[in-house]
Amino acid sequence: MKAVVKTNPGYDQMELKDVEEPQAYGDKVKIKVAFTGICGSDIHTFKGEYKNPTTPVTLGHEFSGVVVEVGPDVTSIKVGDRVTSETTFETCEECIYCKERDYNLCSNRRGIGTQANGSFAEFVLSREESCHVLDERISLEAAALTEPLACCVHSALEKTTIRPDDTVLVFGPGPIGLLLAQVVKAQGATVIMAGITKDSDRLRLAKELGMDRIVDTLKEDLAEVVLGMTDGYGAERVFDCSGAVPAVNQGLPLTKKKGDFVQVGLFAEKKNAIDEESIIQREIAYIGSRSQKPSSWILALDLLANGKINTDKMITKVYGLDDWREAFEAVMAGNEIKVLVKS
Repeated sequence: MKAVVKTNPGYDQMELKDVEEPQAYGDKVKIKVAFTGICGSDIHTFKGEYKNPTTPVTLGHEFSGVVVEVGPDVTSIKVGDRVTSETTFETCEECIYCKERDYNLCSNRRGIGTQANGSFAEFVLSREESCHVLDERISLEAAALTEPLACCVHSALEKTTIRPDDTVLVFGPGPIGLLLAQVVKAQGATVIMAGITKDSDRLRLAKELGMDRIVDTLKEDLAEVVLGMTDGYGAERVFDCSGAVPAVNQGLPLTKKKGDFVQVGLFAEKKNAIDEESIIQREIAYIGSRSQKPSSWILALDLLANGKINTDKMITKVYGLDDWREAFEAVMAGNEIKVLVKS
């Protein structure tokens, strides 16, 4: 079968190869891949900036498809089921995190598309526990966005709580920021989306997606907007989806005292100069949010099934598997929101 393989560490080192087609065994489910979304981590892997993948490995972890074979130990998934899958392929099953199903925190976890072969291929294997049968209201295209949506659900609904009377500030109108803002909006909160001038098209899309206020921080005074909308108190919840230190330091003093600041975006550096004074003096809870866990997927799929997430506006290009390189280049050019690869 065809598969997009990261053959070695370093820049690029990727090619479309003919590889052995996987066979279901044990609790594994074989899926004919329909669509795979290109994640920011896939781009980092392409550029040689992400050390997590074990090479050689087929990339791809945001996917949907149809089950074509199940292992002998599989009981709840059957051939013909339309599914999406969590990225967890294997865990230690012994640590305190595994026992609580916080698989995102297991130190010995193996992930699909990083340590186990992923979905930029004709077929992919997943474990039964990771598979979710799709509601008939969810298209295969929309289902390919479940993984990033689950990451947003984990950040917004599991690491903090959104109330209808909250004013929420979101930095970074990329795919994660736009999905997270929709999750927050679905809870009835008021949402302010902040970006910079080069994000103008994405900020406009945020407005189309129902955000209450968009702000180009290079053209408007963000503090004036936020404080004006919150009687001078600041936003109850602030999410940084940009991984940009200036955005974080702009957002911390605009977080309401005793409010939550959730760090979703990853920084380029391990250590950064963060406005710790605002965290201390405002008694802010600065919260890290890593990936997603099984409970996140239940909530994400419910949002999709009930039409709370506009995936049609999020998916801006679809490429065939043979054109995977063109698809990656389209993402790196920065003009698309979410790019899918059709297998």
